[in-house]
Parts: sequence; C-alpha cells; structure tokens
Amino acid sequence: MRACLYSLSWRRTDEPGHDVVQLTQTDLGWHLNGAAVYLSDAGPARLDYTVQLAEDWTTKSGSVRGFIGSQSVDLTIIRNETGWTVNGQRQPAVQSMVDLDYSFTPATNLQQIRRMNLKVGDKADFPVAWLVAGVSSLVVLLQTYHRVSETEYIYEAPTVPYRATLLIPEAGFAQDYPDGWVFETGNAGRAL
Repeated sequence: MRACLYSLSWRRTDEPGHDVVQLTQTDLGWHLNGAAVYLSDAGPARLDYTVQLAEDWTTKSGSVRGFIGSQSVDLTIIRNETGWTVNGQRQPAVQSMVDLDYSFTPATNLQQIRRMNLKVGDKADFPVAWLVAGVSSLVVLLQTYHRVSETEYIYEAPTVPYRATLLIPEAGFAQDYPDGWVFETGNAGRAL
C-alpha cells in the first residue's frame, strides 16, 4: 500500500523546463516518482524517473525512461549486497555508495538530507552514485552538506563544480536550487 506524502513541482531557471515528483510511503520504505521536461543541448528532453528507497532512505533501485533529443533512454538501476548495476551492467566505480542522485532533477537530494539528519552547524561529506542525463553508467559525485540554519544548507559538489546555499524546509526537498531550479508548488503533505 502507498500513501502519498508530497506532490511537488519545480521550474528550471537556467533553461526552459519543469520537474514534478510525488513521494509516497510504502510497506518497504519510500518511493519517488517524477518527470522532468526541459530543453537540453541535444533538444527537448522528457525523463520519467523513479527511486525506491529503504526505510533508512538508502537506495534500493531506480529507473529512468524517456528521451533526450533523438536519444531514447531506458535504464533500470539496481543496488543490492553485491553493488550497483545499470541494465544488468556492473558499476564498480560506485560500489560503496548508498544514494542514487539524478543530474536532471532536484528531487534526489531528498534521501541524503533525510538520512543524514544534520543538526544546525553540522557538516558532512555524502558522495553519491550519480547518473548524468544521457549517460548509461554511474559515477561518484562528491558532495558536502553544511547545515547553517533550520532551513539552509551550504551544498558543494567540487567536481561539477557547484556551490550554493540551498533552501530546504522540514520535508527535505530543496525549494531553491540556485542557477538550476526553483520551487513552484506543492502540497504540505504530512510530516515524515
């Protein structure tokens, strides 16, 4: 059984586009189900995505389906006790990672925020298995979160490079992702 907790949408600020996501609670944990539609360098893109999370917010699986320009995308991502696979292909570079992050949506910062549960003043490194839109393999993305207030985190991903202060209220979704996404609308849901 699934109970919807949040339905949210963002608008891209760096190029035309939108993203919508729904977070549901299941008997086995949490489920993200979303769609990003935007204009990429390769042309119009539409990516439907999911992430299945365990009760402790670690990733169990994910999927991405759609297109980027003329390129079709159909990926199934699995994480189990032997590591990660994308469409059955082992991903040794991300073997020790527990979080899946998609480059094309702000929704997948949620699981790191919820799992690490930083107190104000705390700072921590949280590398993730990162899927760049249009690529069919995972790479390590180094990330640092520094919680500077009840709703603000200084976020850094030095290899991209990206550094910004993210506005993240109690639910754990970024409302403002500077030079990328801005929160449009959503329901208050219920507390996690």
